[in-house]
Amino acid sequence: MGRAFISVLILSACIAGWSEAPPAAVSGFNDYVGKVESRLATQHRSTDGFRIAVGTGAQTNERLRHGELVLEQLTPENPGLPGALLHHWRGTAFVRGATAADFERLMKNFGDYPRRFAPQVVQARILSPRDRRTPDHFTAMMRVRQHHVITVVMDTAYDIQYGSLDAQHGYSVSRSTRISEIGLAGTPQEHALSDTEEHGFLWRMNTYWSYEERDGGLYMQIESISLTRAIPTGLGWAVRPYVESVPRESLEFTLRAVCNALKR
Repeated sequence: MGRAFISVLILSACIAGWSEAPPAAVSGFNDYVGKVESRLATQHRSTDGFRIAVGTGAQTNERLRHGELVLEQLTPENPGLPGALLHHWRGTAFVRGATAADFERLMKNFGDYPRRFAPQVVQARILSPRDRRTPDHFTAMMRVRQHHVITVVMDTAYDIQYGSLDAQHGYSVSRSTRISEIGLAGTPQEHALSDTEEHGFLWRMNTYWSYEERDGGLYMQIESISLTRAIPTGLGWAVRPYVESVPRESLEFTLRAVCNALKR
């Protein structure tokens, strides 16, 4: 099937229905996120189980130490979000010689994001507070570009908080506070699409990092939970692979880019 035809199907599917997230879907997303954050808060109170063990324990850790990324889909089969889809992915990686402090310096340096995370991140900056040293709690924005058959540009704002159990165990929570789809991006006519114009490619996105120094390096685990519009009946065969691949590919891209940056 031609890429142009698939593009038409995707756009047609996103034109029908609403562009804003239905209140019931937002409520369901918040309930789901609350349970995940409660589980993570319990994890982060102790060095035992600070991150979720994946695979078969020692065997998987050996794969990680050899540079392999382990990706898991955690999306429940029926989250019960009317008019919306929930996506939950987790990725785990290991970088030999890296430390928790290295990770925090890298991730708090928003000015370097367009270089570190190109081509997905186009712009990035901290909104507040504008201190010389980035604090553990701040707000930030990113302009992101997703290309998968079609290209979508969005301005996203986040509330971000870092915490630690000790010098070797840290975590961060990033919650989206605003997501705006941008039309005609990069041209003099670029503008944020109105509520009736947006396509609902991304309504909410939260990201959670857990990282620990161990075995001569840094284990990192990222969980991403996002909310998008649902797929109209009859077009799932064409649209679902696109909608479901973007969250996974975005998480894998981010995790691999962080690993590469820490290796340097």
